[in-house]
Amino acid sequence: MTTTPWYRRIAARWPAALGLGMALVMADGAGTDDGMRGFAEILPLLPLLYLVVATLERRRATWPLLGAGFAVIFLLRALDLISPGVVFWAVALVVLVWNAVGGRLRRDGTVRLQAVGMLVFGGLALAGLVVDPAAGRYLVAAGWLFHGVWDVVHLVLNRVVARSFAEWCAVVDVVVAAAIVLQL
Repeated sequence: MTTTPWYRRIAARWPAALGLGMALVMADGAGTDDGMRGFAEILPLLPLLYLVVATLERRRATWPLLGAGFAVIFLLRALDLISPGVVFWAVALVVLVWNAVGGRLRRDGTVRLQAVGMLVFGGLALAGLVVDPAAGRYLVAAGWLFHGVWDVVHLVLNRVVARSFAEWCAVVDVVVAAAIVLQL
């Protein structure tokens, strides 16, 4: 029986390492109300990726779509025109209507489940923006934490998105949730 060398086992966890590093960078400012609002604006991107990838039935599109989502975030924040969350919700609405009109929401359980995920996680983000910031912090953190659980389930079941993305996203989500709650 041959065993995999330790360095290969560690290298195989690159998504988790990348996620941890990125989450630690992102966590800066999570203790402020502006930082919490920023996380609320970004949160809808996560379930939107699942919804779009499920709609396209192209797991390989996961990472390029994430890159496009980050580009939208950076561009909109640099231009200070509109909240990235508004754009993500607009795209989600188009995708949901497209799937509904095409009958896919009715007949495709995977797309339907991702649509529910979009509404639940996105709803927590929206609720976190409209309530008192002290309570909103916990709603937004719950959205990130529960999306981390969502990622782990999809990773274990090997469904919808790229496995590497699900692993990366789970780590990012849990660390960001902890940073929001602990107000780092």
